[in-house]
Amino acid sequence: MPAGAAFAWSRRPLPVAPDGHPLVPVLQGVQPSCCPGRLNFHCHTTCSDGSLRPEWLADQAVDRGLEHLAVTDHHSTAALEPLQRRLAQYRERGRTVPNLWSGVEISCLLEGCLVHVLGLGFDPGHAALAPYLEGSAVVGPALRAGAVRRAIHAAGGLALLAHPARYRLPHHLLISAAADLGFDGAEAYYDYEQRESWRPSPLVCDAIAAQLDRLGLLTSCGTDTHGLGLGGR
Repeated sequence: MPAGAAFAWSRRPLPVAPDGHPLVPVLQGVQPSCCPGRLNFHCHTTCSDGSLRPEWLADQAVDRGLEHLAVTDHHSTAALEPLQRRLAQYRERGRTVPNLWSGVEISCLLEGCLVHVLGLGFDPGHAALAPYLEGSAVVGPALRAGAVRRAIHAAGGLALLAHPARYRLPHHLLISAAADLGFDGAEAYYDYEQRESWRPSPLVCDAIAAQLDRLGLLTSCGTDTHGLGLGGR
């Protein structure tokens, strides 16, 4: 799947996910065991606050045998092109490479609480996202979660609430508010203990996944890697 392609999908009454998006069936199959060996939809490079150059992250993704990958630097998609080039080099040598999806992590206000939103599978050149890809959070009305969701959807992507249990408000309240605003889902499986070797936190991740299932929303997972290894944070 070409990274950053503009995907067409049909509008439905909110908060139903854009079913025509090709990433939807992947996220519908997310389980606690998918990350970090098969799927990683949340990681960072030196293009924001990570320690891995995009090429190094691509090297590790190939070595780990990832099937799907999205790099979600803060307010930046600068890693996308070097990632594409490096993966193309591996592909030309006959290596199996992950499906690369465009990604970004955007700060916004949800219920008056500063949260992070993961945009996945969008057109990185779409004008609607331009204000959110300048390296820092926006100010004013564009900082509201609803505005961020609309921008991601306008660019053909999916909007998911990142690590719902890391904020000052309870995760069940934030997920409900995000659903009311038309978010497509949330990051269900996350290592809140931030261990060296990633594994989803018990109880809290199960509770998040159960709420998303009740609401008919998508589930995601990722290591939120900022260090030098994709196996942990």
